[in-house]
This record gives sequence, structure tokens and C-alpha cells, in this order.
Amino acid sequence: MSARKQAILDAIDTANRQDPNHEDGQPAALLYGQRMSAEMDRLFPDASDILQIAGRGQHVERWKLARSEFPEGRAGYLAWRKAQGEYHADVVIGLMEQHGYGADEVEAVGRMLRKQGIKRDADVQALEDVICFVFLKWYFAPFAAKHSDEKIQRIVEKTARKMSADGRARVLSEFDLPDHLAAAFQG
Repeated sequence: MSARKQAILDAIDTANRQDPNHEDGQPAALLYGQRMSAEMDRLFPDASDILQIAGRGQHVERWKLARSEFPEGRAGYLAWRKAQGEYHADVVIGLMEQHGYGADEVEAVGRMLRKQGIKRDADVQALEDVICFVFLKWYFAPFAAKHSDEKIQRIVEKTARKMSADGRARVLSEFDLPDHLAAAFQG
């Protein structure tokens, strides 16, 4: 691993150690970033440094922009998500610029973190597949325990639509989903 990439990953981790929310005895954003990197390494072992940086920075300082600062409902949720993507991109871009990354690399990470080009850009799509795997592997069960069957079905269907065909096929081979949820990942 290059010293420059390691410096960015370390800087993201340093920021995420400040998360006041904890999960499994660690700051939640730090744990999420580590999970993203682990899944990135597993799913895309040849991922570029830029894609690996975007994966680690996916939720950098996520707690700083609270969902409660946005209106209730779907429109508010979507506005919050967009603002989060912009914020994460700005933070990671700033770190990359401090460590000498060029304009093309910085711009590419910004596109990935803003989800610009999903289904059209291979790196943006790879990042989205990793995000979906991290959700399914570590966050789906606690989420499902709090929500209705109808909402769970809708979330699973939305998750599947975001993924590549290869990603959906891997979900079916790696997760033991009930038939009605597995159907969302078929075809």
C-alpha cells in the first residue's frame, strides 16, 4: 500500500474515531469504514486506490449531519442523503488534496461518493455494490427487527435495484434469504 493512500485512510479513521455513536464498543463511523474496506478487499481485490479511498470515506463524519435536521418523509430523507454524499465527498476530497492527489483522482472520488454515474460508471457501481453488501451483512438484521414486513420488502427491492447483476448474483450465493426477499435479487 502506498504511503499516500495509507495517510488518507488513517486521516479518515482519525475523523471517524470522533463519532459519539458506538457500535460493538467502537465509534460507529470508524467501524463502518473498516467494514467497507474489508468488503471492498473481498469483493474487488484489484480495486484501485481511488475506489478503496472512496469506500473507506463513504460515511466519514456521518454523525455531523443529523437526519433530524431535515424534514420528515421521503423527500427529507432523500435531501439528507444527498447532503451526506456532498459532505463526505468534500471531506475526502480535502484530505486527498492535502496529500497531493491530482484533480482527476479527486474528481473521481467525488463522483463515487455522490453516486454520480451509478449503473454507468464501473467504479461508482462497485462502490454501491460494496455499500449494499455491508448493509446486508451487518445492518439489515437490526433494521429488519424494527420495521414492518412491507417496509423490509421495499428496502430489499430498492437495495437490489441499486446493485449490478454480478452483485445480485453474489447476494443470492452468499446470503440465506427467505424466498420472498431473494426474489428481489433474481434476474
